[in-house]
Amino acid sequence: MNRNKHLPLTETMYYILLALQRPAHGYLVMQQVRELSAGEVNIAAGTMYGALENLKKQGLIQLVGLAEGRRKTYQITPYGAQVLSKDRARLRHMVSVAEAVTATVTETAAEI
Repeated sequence: MNRNKHLPLTETMYYILLALQRPAHGYLVMQQVRELSAGEVNIAAGTMYGALENLKKQGLIQLVGLAEGRRKTYQITPYGAQVLSKDRARLRHMVSVAEAVTATVTETAAEI
């Protein structure tokens, strides 16, 4: 697997990129992240806007307009979607390796 300088994504960044598959403003992204993570990830407003700015500087998201007159609306970029896909593949690989190792250890323990 080719490494990307943006990988691994933090859990927060991963959920933000997932939420920005469709255009959304910061507050909506905060709500979607909470929902997508089943309440495990809660982002404070200051953290959210810092994260959005950081993701924008990295070229992972882009400003696509203003909602309700002043709320900035963002969406994932094609590059951001590529990074998200690579991280998803990285996570899948890690899980499959962990399951294979665990199965082998369990089988070996059962034989003893």
